[in-house]
Amino acid sequence: MTRSTVEAGGVRDRLVAAKDGRRVAVVLPALDEEATIGPLVTGLLPLTAGPSPLVDDLLVLDSGSTDRTAARAAEAGARVLSREAALPGVPVLPGKGEAMWRAVVTLADADLVCFVDADLTDPHPDLVPRLLAPLLTRPGAVLVKGYHRRPLDGPDGHDGGRVTELLARPLLAALRPELAAIAQPLGGEYAATRTLLDRLRFATGYGVDVGLLLDAAAAVGTGAIAQADLGVRRHRNRPLHELGRTAREVLATALDRCGVPDSGAGVVGYRPEPEPEPEPEPEPEPAPGSVPLAGVPAGAIGGVGADEAGWSVPDGPGRGWRREVRPLEQIDRPPPGEVRAGRVPATPTGSSARVG
Repeated sequence: MTRSTVEAGGVRDRLVAAKDGRRVAVVLPALDEEATIGPLVTGLLPLTAGPSPLVDDLLVLDSGSTDRTAARAAEAGARVLSREAALPGVPVLPGKGEAMWRAVVTLADADLVCFVDADLTDPHPDLVPRLLAPLLTRPGAVLVKGYHRRPLDGPDGHDGGRVTELLARPLLAALRPELAAIAQPLGGEYAATRTLLDRLRFATGYGVDVGLLLDAAAAVGTGAIAQADLGVRRHRNRPLHELGRTAREVLATALDRCGVPDSGAGVVGYRPEPEPEPEPEPEPEPAPGSVPLAGVPAGAIGGVGADEAGWSVPDGPGRGWRREVRPLEQIDRPPPGEVRAGRVPATPTGSSARVG
């Protein structure tokens, strides 16, 4: 695996010359990103300008947004497709990977495809050139994974990427140590040849990024994978309780690609409910000659149930906690090239419709 940086200036001109007739598509899968999609498209649009642009197609694949994401992307100059229009007649499934898969199926004339998450703010101006450089200049490179410094709160630090650091990278170290050097296996900014993408399955949910990485390594070897420094990544960081579903989908796909059995069960999350202020109760008068039991919770004596006493119970926390069931609904879509050629149905059936 190799690492790449690209500086502004004449390098872009050299990358355009290195295209040698190849067509480049940049895909932004987007769901309810009206706050960021316009400025992001505006920043990428100059790459499409001129008689010999670096980027030939700037596509926003709208993943069912209920806000003005599609309108603002079009106003900023992107080509916009809905999931339904990208692949008519194929029932839509939820998920980022679903949008990416539909985009690749439609991009029959693209030679290189670059994915960029639609929630980025203030991305590096050479984000796309840095991702494309190894594909255009290094023989044998077919996949380039971007990596960033990821602040969690504020402009500094590197405390973002919690699912990456706590799940994905340890998992790869355990099951696929040859990929342990990939800095951000779940990063949404990467580029690949369409011929590679056409051979790979796409998990419909958040497992898509690690799934493509693992399948690519199995198909072409780690020597065909490069990494690109993309500077600082600023985007919307989700609260911790929302990351359980993401982690579960990532884990399901990684286990599947590594041949490890998975129960297929979803995640049950628990969040504390805000408690109202209790009404003060008068202290009972102790019976003559009794000794107070300091530190024993009220109700914990005399046959009161564990839930009332604040103890844990076998089926999860008791009163005062909200239970949230997040089923695992992710499946694999078949390789885009097989779908485009009509050799397999776009909707998986039978054993191919497995979770993960």
